[in-house]
Amino acid sequence: MPTRALFPTLIYASRLQPRGAAALNRQLLRECVQLRHDDRAGRLWSRRHYPGGYTSYQTRCRLQSVSPTFARLEALLGRHVQRFARALDFDLRCRTLVMTDCWANIMRRGVVHGLHLHPLSSISGTYYVRTPRGCAGLKFEDPRLERFMAAPPRRAGARARSQAWVSYPALAGSLVLFESWLRHEVPPNPVNDERVSVSFNYSWF
Repeated sequence: MPTRALFPTLIYASRLQPRGAAALNRQLLRECVQLRHDDRAGRLWSRRHYPGGYTSYQTRCRLQSVSPTFARLEALLGRHVQRFARALDFDLRCRTLVMTDCWANIMRRGVVHGLHLHPLSSISGTYYVRTPRGCAGLKFEDPRLERFMAAPPRRAGARARSQAWVSYPALAGSLVLFESWLRHEVPPNPVNDERVSVSFNYSWF
């Protein structure tokens, strides 16, 4: 074919591990719910900036350093991050990627996480702890969108690589990794049950 795909935007999605995810998720869920109960400052911040939901992003954002359960999650995520880094052709011979941030998110019905990116990080991601049927996924924006100008609309049923927005489903026991500059959002949660996830950043030092 005379047409080549250049400057790709890569996204990594996988199961965390072949087995054992259910037991890990039960413990993560217990700790996330307990964290929400104990973290008064986080609840107050969430009330203003994350209406209807809870996130420990501003208050308890290094959970891997205070909880053996989250430290176990960090260890399991490591091999996936290394795979993704290889797919991105990152040169990590002199430096390495280290988890700098790790926080919990609990989304009730109607809670939304608006369009954003993760400054000062290299790779970011989400691991899904509890995902009730029909809950919102993770929606990515084509980073070239603002430069399309006079481009015609895409055909109905266009391939994912040609669409302006692509959503990845939220599946308990699975993770999604992406480069931290890629803008993304979580649409309003349409179901009554709580959607629970753990988000994280890896930085290059």
